[in-house]
Amino acid sequence: MLVIKKIAFVLLGLFLTAFGVTILSQSMLTFGGTAGIATMLSYITPLSWGGLFFLVNLPFFIISLQQLGKWFTLSSFMSIIGISIIRDSLDLLVPSFQVSPFSATIIAGILIGVGVTYVLNNDSSLGGIHILALYLDKTFSINRGYVIFLCDSIIILLAVFMVGWQSALYSILSIVIASSIIGRYKTSPLKNTEPVEETVMLKDAANS
Repeated sequence: MLVIKKIAFVLLGLFLTAFGVTILSQSMLTFGGTAGIATMLSYITPLSWGGLFFLVNLPFFIISLQQLGKWFTLSSFMSIIGISIIRDSLDLLVPSFQVSPFSATIIAGILIGVGVTYVLNNDSSLGGIHILALYLDKTFSINRGYVIFLCDSIIILLAVFMVGWQSALYSILSIVIASSIIGRYKTSPLKNTEPVEETVMLKDAANS
């Protein structure tokens, strides 16, 4: 029952995050992290956002597998596949719409912040910067919201050349909103995965 509940919350988080990214894309805005990189690349390449997001995240799974455990890595990998499919599906199912950049910034920031929080607090992640943030949080007790904000801001500054200063400032505001939510309502997904792995190791030792 607990596992089903966690999966349901992760799926909800993936949908909210994907919809938030869709709103930003419709307004020609971007975001930070690997989501922002995938968004910017989707503006200049024929590849879909989902395909780009999946490719950009692959290198980070090496860090995750070595530092954060195989179960967390597998869960994150499945979340990456899930949000890639959901995001590309929204492009096909949701008609094109237009909202003001400011409204898009506020709405998307809240949706992404809540969505990512649901994912992180239920033993998963969306890869990329989130994996780095969780590693630093676990190892050095550095608030993951601060890490995500700093990395995302650097990526947005690099995006200025593609979307312009005004769009970049709107995007930074969206990151501030999302990072504040993620940092405030955090529950480390690593706390629940570590005891499971330790229990399995103890059982194996007892049976050997």
